[in-house]
Amino acid sequence: MKVKRRETAMQNWIRFYFRIPIFMRLLGTVLILMGLFGLIIHLLEPLSFPTIFDGIWWAFVTGATVGYGDYVPLSPAGKITGIVLILSGGGLVTFYMATLSAATVKHEQALSRGEVPYKNNGHLVLIGWNERTRQLIDMVQQYESQEKIVLIDRTMNEFYERLPLVHFIKGDASNEEILEKANVKEARIAVVTADPSKKEEQADQSVIHQTVALKGHHPQLFIIAEVLTERQKINAQRAGANTVIRSNDFMSSLFYHELYRNEPAQPFQLLLDLLTSSQFHEEELPEKLLGESMIKIMEHFLSENHLVIAVKKEKEINFHIQLNMQLERGDRLIVFTPLRS
Repeated sequence: MKVKRRETAMQNWIRFYFRIPIFMRLLGTVLILMGLFGLIIHLLEPLSFPTIFDGIWWAFVTGATVGYGDYVPLSPAGKITGIVLILSGGGLVTFYMATLSAATVKHEQALSRGEVPYKNNGHLVLIGWNERTRQLIDMVQQYESQEKIVLIDRTMNEFYERLPLVHFIKGDASNEEILEKANVKEARIAVVTADPSKKEEQADQSVIHQTVALKGHHPQLFIIAEVLTERQKINAQRAGANTVIRSNDFMSSLFYHELYRNEPAQPFQLLLDLLTSSQFHEEELPEKLLGESMIKIMEHFLSENHLVIAVKKEKEINFHIQLNMQLERGDRLIVFTPLRS
């Protein structure tokens, strides 16, 4: 009965051992083996190896085939121990280093293929790899250098870009397993972009499906969704998008301004320069400026490098600022503030 129990306990230990990752198993084996040889050589030759640590040091140096020669066994028993260590430990240490290197390469390859789950939190999720997301990542890295980004895309087989803040997950963002891999439950915000390779209706439907999946996975997630057609805006909002960007409408407006621009002004370039150097910000009117003229209010914000571009009264935004405009408590100002690297 006792023999059977010992066999069962041994089998349990063996199963536990093989559940441990291979490089951890090898490291543990190397440490135990070197510790054992260090103890043996210390017991065999206490004069040559005054402490157990000296013995362990000799075992590691010998097993790694470095051979500093600061500790050398002198007795036949000590030399035989050294031979056994070289035959067993040397190969084990080499195998451990080779396994560790292979595991590192394998992990790097898995990262580039988008197979490694993301473990951190408070990150930005970008869905869809295209020129818009690439430029967005460039801006985020320039102005928000600590922002952690998870990119989900189903079209790329490998992510070749060397972007240290970007963690790639390959797959469809409407798939629950992919959202788990991207740790969307711990994300701060998500941006869903339209697929330029699809027809407009299909691209918008895909955005809506992904928005529904994101909201179902993380109901409190703030979602910015891009749609290409005006009629899908309401569906994207119903799906749970907090902000809907209609990129076609934006581009149409830019085309109009370029068509009928006043030479030599270049509306597209001007707007691009403005948006890549400044950002919109909403400020509440300070108490000390209540009752002051609009000129004084604008001067106050200009002194802080803020350009007032609109006044917001409740939900109504007025871009046509008049100098005799009266502001009340609770009114807010839409300002442009410089982006800071």
